[in-house]
Order: sequence, then C-alpha cells, then structure tokens
Amino acid sequence: MSLVDAHMDVLQNIEFAIVDVYHERPLLVDYSVMGTLDALIGLYRAESRGHTPKAISLDKDEAELLDRVKMVCEWRIGRRNLSDDPIMEPDHFTKLDDILSCLRKIRRSAEKWNARGGPQGYLRFVSQYVG
Repeated sequence: MSLVDAHMDVLQNIEFAIVDVYHERPLLVDYSVMGTLDALIGLYRAESRGHTPKAISLDKDEAELLDRVKMVCEWRIGRRNLSDDPIMEPDHFTKLDDILSCLRKIRRSAEKWNARGGPQGYLRFVSQYVG
C-alpha cells in the first residue's frame, strides 16, 4: 500500500494546517512552507534518533506555520488533544516514522508545484483540494 493510500487522512490534516495559515497570511510563499517543513522534519528526525534537535530560526509566518503543522502532527501521534470531543480524535495513532514520511511527501510536492507555478504554486495548488 502506498503512503498516500495508507495515510491520506494524515496528509490532508497536515495540508489543511498549511492552507489555513496561507488563508490568514496570503503573502506566505512556498519557500517558507518548504523551510518550515524542513525544520519540522529535522526536529522529528532528531527525536527518532534520540538526538538533540538543531536550533530553528524562523520568521513570524514560518513560526506560526510550524506551530500549526506540529500541533496536527502531535495530535496524529497521540500526544495532544485538539478538542474535548472524542469524535474529533483520530481513530488510530500514527507512528513517528509515518509522520516523517508524510512531511517528506508534502515537502516534495511543495517543491514540484513551486517549480511549476512560481512563488505560491504549491499553496495555490493545494488550496484547490484542501480548506
């Protein structure tokens, strides 16, 4: 089973968080998204290896994006509740390695659509399907 088939819900949750920030901050660009995803991938990769994560330097929009995407990832892993409503909780938790794979998949998608559509190519593309 492919990553997309196995974790479509996780991919959609993460991309919804990205699009949500984009709607609030319409000047956000793909490079900020890619940099933020790189930072989050580095953070979770260090955790999975038992290392101390590197310091992250992000601007205001990137920091907001990191917080939102990380919140979704932590929720999918089972470390955070997003609501008191049990219906809003995932029906199963996602392994850290699978979260990393999803983040990498989205990062590759952002790079692809940025190359095709310019500074906001990915954000415009994904906004058609999520949010």
